[in-house]
Amino acid sequence: METTDILKRVRQIEIKTRGLSSNIFAGEYHSAFKGRGMMFSEVREYQYGDDVRNIDWNVTARFNRPFVKVFEEERELTVMLLIDVSGSREFGTTWRTKKNMISEMAAVLAFSAIQNNDKIGVILFSNKVEKFIPPKKGRKHILHIIREMVGFEPENRETDIAGVLRYLTNAIKKRCTAFVISDFLDTNFEDALKIANQKHDVVALKVFDPRETELPNIGFVKFKDAETGQLRWINTSKRSNRDAYSQWWNDNDEKVSTMFRKSGVDSVSVRTDEDYVKALMALFKKRS
Repeated sequence: METTDILKRVRQIEIKTRGLSSNIFAGEYHSAFKGRGMMFSEVREYQYGDDVRNIDWNVTARFNRPFVKVFEEERELTVMLLIDVSGSREFGTTWRTKKNMISEMAAVLAFSAIQNNDKIGVILFSNKVEKFIPPKKGRKHILHIIREMVGFEPENRETDIAGVLRYLTNAIKKRCTAFVISDFLDTNFEDALKIANQKHDVVALKVFDPRETELPNIGFVKFKDAETGQLRWINTSKRSNRDAYSQWWNDNDEKVSTMFRKSGVDSVSVRTDEDYVKALMALFKKRS
């Protein structure tokens, strides 16, 4: 992709996703992803309805009238986006590819994070960590992240989700909220997911194309694996082939969903021909 095309795409994503973050997601995001806890702010005189457990007895004794401690949410979070840049993200049979949807969803989360004064960082991964962008704040930082998502060309095309989860666990020392955005065609990451979610708050966003769920009946078709490059002819006119493929998809989807449930990881699945706004809102409300 040429530089001018990248900048144009970045601007399009910024306009769309920044507006969504400001007008739709801001409140839901704040409620769904809490700060690290409550920190002391000040002492004020007791008012009717205040929790008596918050009375500061030392100050009360000094002034001979009741005072209470006031606490504020320690809001600042570190948010990490773990973004799948493997070959399979390039697939798409609707008006957008999985890559385009992943980029938009990540941008919405990034703008929502900085509006809540959170730091945002990114790990782009294939079957290795392709790029690490340390957590920072600010619009300039967000635009840098979007440029990387749009224009980045990975060295490898295969996927290793377990590897990036282990990297997250080792590289980010303090607890963070980590969004893993992938098609999750790789299913060998259960142990790494459990360990990562014990240290961090891991959230999974699965993106898939509707054509991936079943094969059309269009005769012999030459397929190419986007990650391994393997070529294979398949007779899609045979019902047994179409049924076997659909069964593979359903088994894969159920295996991944079961891993999320067993690991205590919140997740949502979004098709490329669907509105991801509704899916993210449902996820946020579920966590609120």
